[in-house]
Amino acid sequence: MVSLKDISAKCGVSVATVSKALNGHKDVSEATRERLVKVAKEMGYFPNSQARALKTNRTYNIGVVYLDAADSGLTHEFFAKVLNSFKTACETFGYDVTFINKNIGGRDMTAYEHCKYRNIDGVLIACTDFTNQDIYELVNGDIPVVTIDHMFECRSAILSDNAAGMGALVEYVYNKGHRKIGFIQGNKSSVAEKRLAAFVKTCQAIGLDVIDEYIVPGDFHNADVTYERTKELMTLADPPTCIFMPDDFSAIGGLNALKDMGIKVPDDVSIVGYDGISLSQVISPKLTTYRQDTNKIGYLAAKRLVELIENPQTFNEVLLVDGELIEGETVK
Repeated sequence: MVSLKDISAKCGVSVATVSKALNGHKDVSEATRERLVKVAKEMGYFPNSQARALKTNRTYNIGVVYLDAADSGLTHEFFAKVLNSFKTACETFGYDVTFINKNIGGRDMTAYEHCKYRNIDGVLIACTDFTNQDIYELVNGDIPVVTIDHMFECRSAILSDNAAGMGALVEYVYNKGHRKIGFIQGNKSSVAEKRLAAFVKTCQAIGLDVIDEYIVPGDFHNADVTYERTKELMTLADPPTCIFMPDDFSAIGGLNALKDMGIKVPDDVSIVGYDGISLSQVISPKLTTYRQDTNKIGYLAAKRLVELIENPQTFNEVLLVDGELIEGETVK
């Protein structure tokens, strides 16, 4: 294994100079740094992570707790894209990413215990069930934490602006002439509550009646449940002319229900989704939806977490991330 001493001997400089150059210290000239970095690469030098950890008292390893209530794992496009953006940003900042689970070699552990076992520097929590006891243990522990789409007191959070997104969709369909709007909720969560609250608030602000029987319980990322709820709405004596689906994936269930009932979209009824996943724009008709900025959410989560790790006195904060309305073909 090539060492700093080997590089210093080849280049005729001190070990300290090599170390400073490879770690980006400013008291080494740019020309010297470039030369030493080039030689180190040619010689096949790789920094020793254990030595780095001893020196900085950090492992440069960030944990991810991802507990998807729909049990869809990384097939859930929204979370998959957020986590991919997060991972890419962490790597740019010099950190590795480890998924935290509850079983290590047959031994059950809490998420917090696993983080301690791995000497995790910080944790991203990206899940839909924030009432889980494991999550409370992490949030109340001594490891820096950033959450996505949920706020805890005295913890940093990155939130998609669900209120703005839902408001934009309501105003859009209202301006298209819709006055009877159905709403299929997602499963119980802060995201579902914010979207419903924004839906109701926006309707009231523009003078649109909110009809109780038009609001029905549903489930995020569940096309089967959305299929049934769509049929329920469309068999009412006075059905809605537009239906808000829980999300884009669930909207496929709604489209299938309408097709099976012989109801055409958007000629007979309009629908809108939420998330802006790629699938929404390849199905026919293309879905009118609100795209969440997954790249920005993931990047900001990584940036905030690294700041908390490297500067423990950094204040916790909540960051809202805007999205954009996508005009598809499902609203008339």
